[in-house]
Amino acid sequence: MKKYDYVLVGSGLYAGVWAYEARKRGRQCLVVEKRDHIGGNVYCEDMEGIHVHRYGAHIFHTSDREVWDYVNGLAEFNRYTNSPVANYKGEMFNMPFNMNTFSKMWGVSTPEEARLMIEKQKGVITGEPKNLEEQAISLVGTDIYEKLVKGYTEKQWGRDCRELPAFIIKRLPVRFTYDNNYFNDRYQGIPIGGYNVIMDKLFEDCTIHTGIDYLQHKDYYDKLGEKIIYTGAIDAYFQYQFGKLEYRSLRFETEILDTENYQGVAVVNYTDRETPYTRIIEHKHFEFGTQPKTVITREYPAAWEEGMEAYYTVNDEKNQNLYKQYAGLAAGEKNVIFGGRLAEYKYYDMDKVIASALGHIKEKGI
Repeated sequence: MKKYDYVLVGSGLYAGVWAYEARKRGRQCLVVEKRDHIGGNVYCEDMEGIHVHRYGAHIFHTSDREVWDYVNGLAEFNRYTNSPVANYKGEMFNMPFNMNTFSKMWGVSTPEEARLMIEKQKGVITGEPKNLEEQAISLVGTDIYEKLVKGYTEKQWGRDCRELPAFIIKRLPVRFTYDNNYFNDRYQGIPIGGYNVIMDKLFEDCTIHTGIDYLQHKDYYDKLGEKIIYTGAIDAYFQYQFGKLEYRSLRFETEILDTENYQGVAVVNYTDRETPYTRIIEHKHFEFGTQPKTVITREYPAAWEEGMEAYYTVNDEKNQNLYKQYAGLAAGEKNVIFGGRLAEYKYYDMDKVIASALGHIKEKGI
């Protein structure tokens, strides 16, 4: 008989849901986390009484009522609505692309005028788009592409838009209403008190080992648990035997400013190519903060190398084929359940991670 029913590798949302459901059923859980804290990428740090999203902005949004009820059972959510603003060389535009954007861009006032302008500009692309630039122009026209898509995308991916495949931008949200709400989901908000409230509840009563790389002590931890819930990188688990999957990474610069309100909104995207960061986050606005100081974070995209945090999967054909090889090996591991963003090599929104975990628990049983 092993000491724990589950050894959970990683402490993000996927592992948290498993731990919470397992503990509700009286199971014993051990959490092994490489970082010095639990919570994965939703971890918040307290600075000047502000809950700072250490690994980038996390705004909870979903149309899944079951998931919304689930997270509201863990914490109360505020009414935050994501309405980012784009800064192009000092010109400010509302996001996503809507009538406020078009009015500022072209001086139009009606949906029909905006639609005609986009249709006219889209006409420069004929035939099937051959790259991301052509795909984007075929969706939103040249002006929006040049000012609000091109520079931001090239910074994010580290490549010219003409060198990126068209499928990366399958669609761009275009609204012919004066609506700055970025998401179309029925529910959204930020947990009151920050995401640590949720993560502490999910991992309550678990034994937690932080600052430990499970893969370096795999034999030891495997002997402690009946089952392993693995949420790390799937290729690392199998010692990169088919090669490494690709990711994009991020670098964050956070500073405290002696001012009450720096930019008036939680997120400003910098869409010109020359500004090295993609966005500035002012964390207090996620919770309508009135603290005398503020905390901002500049977000810089970075090429990923082993040892860096992997934030975005590169889901092109080459990487998807490589992932399928690893998924084939994972299917043969009878005592290991692979789940979450890195283990499934998938860009997951938070609600989808929770839904995935709940689905796997129903499917496999606890």
